[in-house]
Amino acid sequence: NNNDNNNDIPEIKGVDKKLVELILNDVVDKGAQVTWNDIAGLEFAKKTIEEIIVWPMVRPDLFTGLLVPVKGLLLFGPPGTGKTLIGKCIANQCCAKFFSISASSLTSKWFGEGEKLVRALFEVAKYYQPSVVFMDEVDSLLTSRKDGEHESTRRIKTEFLVQLDGCGSSSDDRILIIGATNRPQELDDAARRRFVKRLYVPLPDNKAREQIIKNLLSKQ
Repeated sequence: NNNDNNNDIPEIKGVDKKLVELILNDVVDKGAQVTWNDIAGLEFAKKTIEEIIVWPMVRPDLFTGLLVPVKGLLLFGPPGTGKTLIGKCIANQCCAKFFSISASSLTSKWFGEGEKLVRALFEVAKYYQPSVVFMDEVDSLLTSRKDGEHESTRRIKTEFLVQLDGCGSSSDDRILIIGATNRPQELDDAARRRFVKRLYVPLPDNKAREQIIKNLLSKQ
């Protein structure tokens, strides 16, 4: 039952209903669907994503053993190069629900609730799978540990890593976690190990820039 009506918030075991509602209202992306045609250039990234992410999620029956689907993808590159659009497009291609959240909001907007919210987010993603969980500015959460790191931030980070490990524990799980960052060098080793596939998303070349302008003009 994938109805997102406010009157129809699902009962998910072990998760406060208010948190489920918050996630469905604030974290599930309800924007327009995105296709590869909406993303100019990045042909290598698109082809790689099709092969290692989309097909295994769409046809898990064909990808078993060593070909088991990837659970963690890191997109890195300068700001504004289309990392979020790529995440949306993957969700669209896989007919998956798209959960989009900024890591910095976990430590600021939901300060004190972040740990619970992370746990709830993964439970809701499991309930609605196939799911794509897109975590923007992932470096702000999974940074190399600093001495001055706040205790609550450390707890959120630990919870996120535990959940990331757990979401691939069942072969039936069809959940992809995408981390996006423009500062990959700041991620700690524990985070890097979990994002087994990493893709560089560069600034558009001249041909892609021309395509972006055409796309924008066609929407006028």
